[in-house]
Amino acid sequence: MRRGLIHTGAWLLATGAAVTLSWWGVHTVMSGTVYDPPRALPIPSAAPERGSLAEVATPQSSSTHRPSEPPATKRPPSRPPERRTATPDRQPEKPPPPAATGRLKPVNTDAGRVVFSMGEDSAKLVSAVPNAGWAMQVWKDPSWIRVEYTAGAARLTVFCSWHDHPPLVEITKS
Repeated sequence: MRRGLIHTGAWLLATGAAVTLSWWGVHTVMSGTVYDPPRALPIPSAAPERGSLAEVATPQSSSTHRPSEPPATKRPPSRPPERRTATPDRQPEKPPPPAATGRLKPVNTDAGRVVFSMGEDSAKLVSAVPNAGWAMQVWKDPSWIRVEYTAGAARLTVFCSWHDHPPLVEITKS
């Protein structure tokens, strides 16, 4: 029995030392980093002219990719991160409210999330955000909106149309 207690004590000591060393290493590396919350991609408000085939939403920022800083501009890890605050004379931009007669219709898929503001005889795209690993394109027309997600050969399309009928949302995978 004494031998078992000695082995258990040695195992606990070795495990505790390994966890402490791992925590210290991760803490040292992560202490100088700052994380920004992920941002949704902006959606252009202007619809393309009739007859145009596509309007592509190109990402202007990514929550998974950070631009690399030149080595000379990096902050030393001992300096605390700076807090960003809004200036008092400027108020942050707020997204426009959905149409007064519209109701929000969220569409959650494996590829991402789309939210439409559904009216009696039309719809507006409120937001479209791809999940990690998926790319997104948006097409708009006066009588329909198409949001297409792609990842390699996988393709998922969320299509909202309202020509001669109330707005209808369809999801297709290919």
